[in-house]
Amino acid sequence: MSAVLVINSGSSSFKYQLLEMDGEIELASGLVERIGEPLGVSKHTVFRHTAPGEVAPAIASTTHERQLPIPDHSAGFQAMLDAFAIYGPALAEDPPVAVGHRVVHGGARFFEPTVITPLVEINIDDLSMLAPLHNPGAVSGIIAAKKAFPTVPHVAVFDTAFHQTLAPSAYTYAIDHDLAERHRIRRYGFHGTSHKYVSETAAAFLTRDTTELKQIVFHLGNGASACAIDGGVSVDTSMGFTPLEGLVMGTRSGDIDPAVLFQLARRHEMSIDDLDALLNKRSGLLGLAGHADMRDVLDGRSRGERAATLAFDVYVHRLRHYLGAYLAVLGGVDVVSFTAGVGENAAPVRAAALFGMEWAGIRLDPQRNEARGGGTRIISADDSPVTVLVVPTNEELEIARQTLRAVG
Repeated sequence: MSAVLVINSGSSSFKYQLLEMDGEIELASGLVERIGEPLGVSKHTVFRHTAPGEVAPAIASTTHERQLPIPDHSAGFQAMLDAFAIYGPALAEDPPVAVGHRVVHGGARFFEPTVITPLVEINIDDLSMLAPLHNPGAVSGIIAAKKAFPTVPHVAVFDTAFHQTLAPSAYTYAIDHDLAERHRIRRYGFHGTSHKYVSETAAAFLTRDTTELKQIVFHLGNGASACAIDGGVSVDTSMGFTPLEGLVMGTRSGDIDPAVLFQLARRHEMSIDDLDALLNKRSGLLGLAGHADMRDVLDGRSRGERAATLAFDVYVHRLRHYLGAYLAVLGGVDVVSFTAGVGENAAPVRAAALFGMEWAGIRLDPQRNEARGGGTRIISADDSPVTVLVVPTNEELEIARQTLRAVG
């Protein structure tokens, strides 16, 4: 078996997926959550393991759920190993050839998938100052995974790496240069693994080489970002120093005048922590409409709710803002792709974002846009100079591919 185990680890949970890379088939997947939380605090399942089935129909698909105390990441990995031993595939008999780890922040140090050495581990931990909510969990996952799989190579795949091709004019903020250098303040961009996968999948679907295409990708999930890609290379992206900048998201504000924070701090005595919570957890669709999920916003809009209608309009306005900006950055576009939960499923969002864009060569086909379907599909009209696609993202597969490349 030439399988890669992909780990996406957070501070109190981790997801895993085992992929057979000869045919790029998912063999198993699972979730360990509520790490460090005493059993009985919640009735939610804390462990789930799914054996093959959906992608391998000949084998019965089975999901096993358990509640058990998981005090730390090492205990979580032991539970995962036990599940593989009991329910399969048996990793003790046929271990993965490598383990790939999603790491949110690679700073300016990491621009490609990197085999994890003790020095790399130290650097990832050091970059926690730039991603305090994400990198510490990744480090905990790496330590636990290396203990569980001590004889196979471990590879870090960074969300920021794809955007390391941005020019200084695109990643530099107009603040005091020495201060920015000292504190590593610049645009890093995120969702890079998804943007890379979607742009390459779009090119393959159209039987074109990525080097021939100018592309704009909208990754629209609870977190959302846009990316301008020229010849397979990221040249601009909406997220910045953190994943807070850019598009309107489920609970994040996206772009906002920094002076708003000064006003709230001075007039309403809000602390730094208060402002952080406001912009990251109580803004976006949730702040505008009371719903973080676009499906709820669309339902409210269909009922004529003013707050939901305004939230939708603000969300779409920001999409169109970045679409226009990236048309200028690229000097035109060949392909526009939508991906992730909202991008793949919310036809009204796609329709509104591209409304009236015929001047730019973008003509949506209403029936194709409304039609449900799996896999990559065209939703633009046959006579549209620009191809518009819906491309389901698969970050785990992209991590596995990059992991294999890193270990040769």
